[in-house]
Amino acid sequence: MGRVGSIVAKANQKISIKMAAGLLAGSTLISSLLGLYRDRILNSLYLPGPENVGYPVGIDAYTAAFTIPDFMFFILVSGALSVTFIPVFNQRLVTGNKKSAWELSTSLINLMALATLVTSVLIIIFADMLVGLVAPGLSESGHGLAVSMMRVIAVNPFLFAIATVLASMQQAVGRFAFFTMAPVIYNIGIITGALFFTNGLSIFGWQIIDGGIMGVALGVVFGSILQLLVSSLGLIGLGFDYRFKIYWRNKGFRRVLQLLPPRSLDQGIDYINGLVEMNLASRMVNGTMRIYQQASTLSMMPINLIGVAISTAAFPKMTERLSQGRPDLFRRELQSVLRVIIWLSLPVAMITFATRGYVVSFIKNGGEQTIANLLGILVVAILFRSIYYIAARSFYAQQDTKTPLYISIVAIGLNITLAIWFTMSLDFGVYGLALAQSIVAVVEILMLFAVMSRRIEGLFDRAFWQAVGRMVVATLFTGLVSYALVKLFPFQNTDNSVLQTLPKFGLITFLSMVAYTMFSRMLLLSEATPVIKTANRLLFGRINFTRK
Repeated sequence: MGRVGSIVAKANQKISIKMAAGLLAGSTLISSLLGLYRDRILNSLYLPGPENVGYPVGIDAYTAAFTIPDFMFFILVSGALSVTFIPVFNQRLVTGNKKSAWELSTSLINLMALATLVTSVLIIIFADMLVGLVAPGLSESGHGLAVSMMRVIAVNPFLFAIATVLASMQQAVGRFAFFTMAPVIYNIGIITGALFFTNGLSIFGWQIIDGGIMGVALGVVFGSILQLLVSSLGLIGLGFDYRFKIYWRNKGFRRVLQLLPPRSLDQGIDYINGLVEMNLASRMVNGTMRIYQQASTLSMMPINLIGVAISTAAFPKMTERLSQGRPDLFRRELQSVLRVIIWLSLPVAMITFATRGYVVSFIKNGGEQTIANLLGILVVAILFRSIYYIAARSFYAQQDTKTPLYISIVAIGLNITLAIWFTMSLDFGVYGLALAQSIVAVVEILMLFAVMSRRIEGLFDRAFWQAVGRMVVATLFTGLVSYALVKLFPFQNTDNSVLQTLPKFGLITFLSMVAYTMFSRMLLLSEATPVIKTANRLLFGRINFTRK
């Protein structure tokens, strides 16, 4: 136990922003790879190729079953809680008022647990009606299966709510180890369900499930429980004083409750767009819901690796700067983080476009043309949605949750309008959904930047835009390199396994990123310097080949 306790204590040490960003990116990568493996298993079982007649209803039912539980989690908890809780929680810690901080934390845990428990029960009761609202195009058998799975997954908001409060506390104090492990464990739970529970599950002779895709739903719940347990380890040594009580008079708690509704509404409005997309996709050919969801998931991988990981790591420090009364340092760090995210997102979006056939093959053996085409459209969203997370957090750090909400209302309204117009009037089919999403991602960032430039004087100075311009030039040259490499190592119909596609994909990606780093260095972009120094140290030890 002593050795285990020592390991836990080391894992719970506070770390720097760079280390946190690296840890978050690494865990996100592992979680994403596990997610690819999870989707590959499901697609191989339930999503046959287009050469077959029709698609099974199970995979669309599984996709539909997630929508309402996820929606309720996003609107009640998710990012809404972390970005409103952390600034207020940090204020208490900076001033040494731990008693108020623990009262705030324990109040949120109890309130969120109560709210999501009631929500979960309501989802179970009204699942039949909710599935009809979300996916009216499902067949009768698909509808029944979605209802059954939704009732199983309905417990997720409750489990996620508690885990999210615990994770937010750890973020606020610079603890990221167990926070970053939680999503990995969650995916492992789903994979367990896909590999084992689909064959049926019985305990002491009592048959829990008969098998099939319902086993995956049970794996989702299993993963949620594991995630909560792992998140709890991050509290060890923190001194958290939990009480089974809600401190309604706690000023910090009341402040969070004031900030929470705009951010929750922002999250809810954003997710409503996903519900509309699922509604429209359910009216198309069987399998369209799953296909569009898979393309969106693939596009979110680089967004999570870059935009979410870096902004999540930087956010606590940004709030701390403002709590210290240093808006100058806040502006400098925000600009630096923005530049890093743009510098990384541009080549990743370009490489994703060039290698989209390879990327899709990782979740569907032999690839899937429609998913690849959708991913090609969504690369625009990869760039701008990555930027969105740090842009929105710049407002949350200032305890302003209303401005991003107002911008989201306009953006989501435009997205829904374009999605309906493109799919139903212009007959673009599922491609209309991806096109609408990419257009709105650009519009939303332009609106956020317009407000940020007025509120944070000097943020978007001449040097910033000149640097972005050089990044674009470096990306265009990188695109030529990626295109040439894809022509040299093309994705072929005979590439029917990961072992055949991964080496070529890895080589193309590696050489393209090396080229981008070199182009960036030639264009005097400072973001390339740490990468080159690290590469020199790893390859040549103490020999320094970089210019001073």
